[in-house]
Order: sequence, then structure tokens, then C-alpha cells
Amino acid sequence: MDAEDKRGQDVEMREEEEEGEEPIDDVDDSDAEDDEDDGDEDEADDGDGDGDGDGEEGPSRAFLPGSQVLEEGEELSMDERAYVLYHQAHLGPPCLSFDLIDGDGQGAEQFPLTVFGVAGSQAAKASGNSIIAFKMFNLHPIKHKSDEDGDDDDEDEEEEDDPSREPKLKVASIRHNGAVNRVRCKTLGTTALAAAWGENGAVGIYGLNGCLQKLEQPMGGSKQKKKNQKEALDWHRESTPPIFQFRGHLTEGFALAWSPTVPGAFASGDCSKNIHLWKPTEDASWSVDQRPLVGHTDSVEDVQWSPNEENVLASCSVDRTVRVWDSRARPDRACMITVEGAHSSDVNVIDWNRNEPFLVSGGDDGRMKVWDLRRIQASAEPVAAFRHHSGPVTSVEWHHSDATVLASSGADDQIALWDLAIEKDEEAAEGQAASDRELKDLPPQLLFIHQGMQDVKEIHWHRQIPGLVVSTSHSGFDVFKTISV
Repeated sequence: MDAEDKRGQDVEMREEEEEGEEPIDDVDDSDAEDDEDDGDEDEADDGDGDGDGDGEEGPSRAFLPGSQVLEEGEELSMDERAYVLYHQAHLGPPCLSFDLIDGDGQGAEQFPLTVFGVAGSQAAKASGNSIIAFKMFNLHPIKHKSDEDGDDDDEDEEEEDDPSREPKLKVASIRHNGAVNRVRCKTLGTTALAAAWGENGAVGIYGLNGCLQKLEQPMGGSKQKKKNQKEALDWHRESTPPIFQFRGHLTEGFALAWSPTVPGAFASGDCSKNIHLWKPTEDASWSVDQRPLVGHTDSVEDVQWSPNEENVLASCSVDRTVRVWDSRARPDRACMITVEGAHSSDVNVIDWNRNEPFLVSGGDDGRMKVWDLRRIQASAEPVAAFRHHSGPVTSVEWHHSDATVLASSGADDQIALWDLAIEKDEEAAEGQAASDRELKDLPPQLLFIHQGMQDVKEIHWHRQIPGLVVSTSHSGFDVFKTISV
């Protein structure tokens, strides 16, 4: 397991400086003051474990959060050998929910990579919030050093300092009244849409085409100097009303989901236990059933449509249950399966496996559980359960093509990658060196631990770039691909 705290390959994404684009540091829509990049705090750590100080350093070792404590004088550093790619970005105000937008698919896996997404801000001022479309591009892989590269160190350093290899970031935003609790995107035909759950109790559907078009436009450079960074940011911000808005929820909420099988079908759940189903209409709008689904007795934390059955969706709640619904039935009879006491406390997140009849859930108890929908009615026991996170599980997501791989994040500042197909090798465990005995209690399915973020909120696998993970936290966005997946 490889841990990192000082962020190797830690760079601010910048816009193109030449050919009509200016570099920017942090993008902040929340207030009028210019932010300056603090280069000291964001210095890249070479992660090679050699150290340049005069003091003698001991050998490097893997750090296991929760089971080890740093001794005086020790610090965590990233082992770049465990990563294929790693970059960071900041959009200014905290963006604790986001979703990824598919590109055209052509050359998506070729370096340098490009990632499109949409995020919702949670700025302190209600008027400072936005729905932010972003484009991270020119994402190059980490250049790993080998023992044979000793004579080429100077050449490697010059390549790392090459401005043409700097990662870039462009944004275009839509003003949003109040903080955005959760955002989910969907492309219907040629229209890109973002659904946003607001702290004001409304769910709005916003068109993103205008913002995405701006992401492809150059930003005036040497021939068109901007007075200051704030003017450049204002140029990106629109005051576009939502295409559709629903205010029928009794309070704010977090649960949002587009159907992957029925274009335009949608579901939203609130903190007052209610889930409302949305159906698209012929006039490019939505009809929302005013009758909520009946079943949950407390806040609905997440809702997810089945990836294979168009009338089936699942939800989880603070009432500690996981429920499966049939959208064709009357709202008071739609609950077909209830897993009572799925977790010992709040159930925060769920996700459907796209290839197998499995549902994964994560709770405040720090546990992640896998449910087999073929057996769930006969037995309320999960087919697998893991306790790795030392805080609430905040996000879970299955890999889009590998049916046994999934990712989880927690309030313990960790992202864990798992492969459920791996079984414990008893012979290998018996032959472990004494120094590795502390590894014996780790589940064999745990592939990788990524650290260095503060209070991770959401993670997503990229649908078109296998193995690429994007996450958001109070400290910003991480984009990484490991050697493990």
C-alpha cells in the first residue's frame, strides 16, 4: 500500500499562456478578491525517499493509516512509482459534489489526457455559488526514474519544467442561488444537462452547452490583456435560469440520479424521507409525481437507478435501510425489497454493479457492504463486508468495466481501491516477514490506499479512461491513475 501526504506532482492547473490564453491559479467565483498561488505550500515533493537534508534518514516504508503512528521527525511522502498519473486542481470555493462528462471518445486514453466535468460550489456567500463546468487538459503521466537514468537527471528535470507539459484548467460557470448539495450530469441527444440539488430546497435542471462551448474557446492573451484576474473569471460566469425547476420537496436534500436506461428519467430524494420520480415530457420538460415513494422514515442520502432494469431503483437512508423500488407501482406500494439494519448507523451511499446483480453500500459506521440482489430477499446478510475506513464512508463506485473492482472514500481522508476477486493466500501470509506482520489484518481485496486529501466527499471512475479516478474534497480535486488498476 502506498501512502502520500506531501503531494508529489502537485501542480496548479493553468490555462494556456500563449496563443491567446493566460495562466490562472485558483479559480474562485465566490468573491471579488484575487487569490494568489502560495507556491511554498504547493511545492512538489520528489517522492523518491532519498532526502536532501544533512541528517541521516532511515529506510522508507509503507504507512498504514489507522494502524501506525508517525514518530517524531517522520513525514509522509508520495511514492511516485505507484502512480501512472497524478495531478491536482482547485476551482476556488469548495466543490463537494461533481460529475464527469464524456468527451467525444476519440483518443480518450492517449496522453496527454483531457477530463471534462461539472461541479457545484459551496461558497460561504449564497450569491457566490455556481455550477462550474471544467476542462482539465494536457495531463501528462509521471515520468518514473530508474537506476539506469542517473546520467539523465538533468534532462529529466528540464522535461519536468517544460511549460508545454504543465497541466491546464479552464472553467465556465452558471450562477446558482445558494450552495449546491449535489450535482449530476446527463447528455440527452446533443444537449448536456446538469441537475443540481440546492440548499434552498429546489432541484434545478441547467443546460451546459453554452459553458462547454466556452471551454473550447481561447481566452484572449497578449493581444487582449485583461485588467485583472477577476475580469477574466467574470467573463466565464453566466446568469442562466434553469430549464426546469422542482420545488415540491419539503426541505433540501442530497439524493439525485439520472436513469441510465430511460433518457430523461430522474429521481430526487430529500432530508424529509421523500423520493420523487421525474418523467420527461414531449415538450422537452419534466413531469414530477407529487406523490413521494413511501417507505423511508428518515433522510434519503442516496438514490441510484438500476443500470439494466429501467423500472428499478435503489435508495439508502439515515433510517439504516437500503430499499429497492419498482417505479411502475403506486408510490405507497413501490418498495419491493427492504434491508433493515443494513448498517449500524446512517447509510450514506450506494452504487449498482453494471455487470453483476450486486449493490454496494457505505455507512457512517465506516463499513462497506456488498449485497447480492438474487439472495437479498431470502437473507438480509451481505455477501461481503469490509471495515477499513476509520470514519464515515462518503462515496462508493464500481469500476465501469471490471465487475470486481470498486473504489471507496471516507471522512478519514482516504480513497481505497478494491478488487473483490482476490482471495487470501494463506501460504504467502505465513511466509510474511516479521516487519510485514502488520499487513496480515488488511483485507486481501484492498489494492491501494490514496491519501493527501482533506475530508474526501466524492469519487468517480472515468467512463472512457480505464483506471482513472477523480475525487473532490475540502482540499480540492485529485486526478490519478495507479499501477494497481
